[in-house]
Amino acid sequence: MIVGVVGAGTMGAGIAQVCLAAGHAVRLHDASREAVERGSARIAEGLGRLMTRGHISVDDRDDALARLTIVAALSEVALGADVVIEAALENLDTKQSIFAALDAAATPGALLATNTSSLSVSAIAAVTARPGRVLGLHFFIPAPLMALVEVVAGERTDAATMLAADAFVTGLGKRPVACIDAPGFIVNRINRSFTLEALRMLEAAEAGIEAVDAAVVAGGFPMGPFALMDLVGIDVNLAVAHSLHEAFGRAVRFRPSPIQARLVDAGTLGRKSGQGFYRYDAEGLALGPAPGFEPHAGAAAGTVALPADEIRTRIELAIVNEAYRAAGDGVATPPDIDLAMRLGAGHPVGPFARAAALGLRRVVAELRRLEHLHGERFRVAPALWNVAAI
Repeated sequence: MIVGVVGAGTMGAGIAQVCLAAGHAVRLHDASREAVERGSARIAEGLGRLMTRGHISVDDRDDALARLTIVAALSEVALGADVVIEAALENLDTKQSIFAALDAAATPGALLATNTSSLSVSAIAAVTARPGRVLGLHFFIPAPLMALVEVVAGERTDAATMLAADAFVTGLGKRPVACIDAPGFIVNRINRSFTLEALRMLEAAEAGIEAVDAAVVAGGFPMGPFALMDLVGIDVNLAVAHSLHEAFGRAVRFRPSPIQARLVDAGTLGRKSGQGFYRYDAEGLALGPAPGFEPHAGAAAGTVALPADEIRTRIELAIVNEAYRAAGDGVATPPDIDLAMRLGAGHPVGPFARAAALGLRRVVAELRRLEHLHGERFRVAPALWNVAAI
């Protein structure tokens, strides 16, 4: 199979590596020569790590690299390709321009996929003459390691395209999860509470960053919210928060945090800048809280810090509530949402499994308590009301 990849940044290079490791021929394109050079080096390094760890042989690595072709023209990516995956910047005009060119060059049966995490697949497909063959294939960073791929159906994506995409993703050794073209898809929407509720606690001086992260990790999550924001990039996290806030009519539960905005304005973006919520050394190891985020920083006199159980309850139930909202909106099925949150966000259990373990009536009672204390962002999702009342 021939796979075209547009964009040689971190995500595009990762997707190209995954396709090469699965035995496909890959054509890689980027408008920037420097990006292509960096991306090619990243692919070689990634395949080299697989070889060093014994996952592939020297011959496998060499064969994979021999199947990688760098192409200078965008149209060359699509010529004769079975699948083309776009992983360019998150800008609708840019993506529409790319898809118009791909549509003109690709064979009628080719799958045209966007790796967008926040833009409308349907809007991207609208510039093509084949919207039924356009879909989203949302890989997660780092693509070679993360098992999940959200397979996103646009408004006009046909069933055969979804089946073909499911088979393609499975052949890459990944787990496909189907969802509709809705803001944030599954993971970016439902996991927004993981960071936003932690930020609400920090805004109110109810808990410090270390206390929140420690409480969450003790609950089985691989990383706390503040460490995660630093890893992803505070600017990236804030941009997604703004996008969802607008997409959901400025709903209170998606309100971006002024703390993040302040950090972005100051250029303290997390690990990549050496400082965010934590400070980092040259190797990216955390050295402790950044200035202003030390224990008790900003706390009012006499303030009692939230206990770990309450920190976890607020974050976990906010996630559960949003999962029921997403399922009620038809974004994906509860089993697929649970799978996506485990594989894509590292949750120890999915939100529906968590709700079932706690008991739905207890979940509703706790959300009502939290709504009384903190306002409408904890208002019980209609779909949860419906099932809890049965």
